[in-house]
Amino acid sequence: MHMKDRFIAWLRDAHAMEEQALTMLTAQAKRIQSYPELKARIERHVLETQEHLRLLQELLDTLPSGGISLVRDLTGRLAATAQGLGGVLTSDEVVRGAMAGYAFEHMEIAAYRVLIAAADELGEVEAKAVFERILQEEIAMADWLEGNLDDTTRLYLLRDERDLQAKR
Repeated sequence: MHMKDRFIAWLRDAHAMEEQALTMLTAQAKRIQSYPELKARIERHVLETQEHLRLLQELLDTLPSGGISLVRDLTGRLAATAQGLGGVLTSDEVVRGAMAGYAFEHMEIAAYRVLIAAADELGEVEAKAVFERILQEEIAMADWLEGNLDDTTRLYLLRDERDLQAKR
């Protein structure tokens, strides 16, 4: 595989990754009831993720062998749905969801750093700028989750101890 082909494959993977993120975040935001700050931040990131998908699709549309990979996107959405269903069955869904979100954000951060390096190597200036913009939003979400994971956990424990709606 040549450099340009690898770049296109990674770009398609990023699109599928964002599809997975959108499915996961949307489901999570719908279920959260007792954690208004977490819900609001996830809903904000849903909007950012929708924009990420739009920007990635625009880049894919400009490439001769671009276009989305329907199989990858479908696989990502199915994986996110399965993950969401698994969370429904746990008594600590909100904590596990925050942990999963934090880990997923770091996977996205790594993917965009790879894409930035590849775009730079190929002289894809517009694509690099798009990836840098998205990267900053993924870092901001990861930082927010990191900064709020302790509080989310403590609030969950307090609510659970008092038999309040703690799960979500």
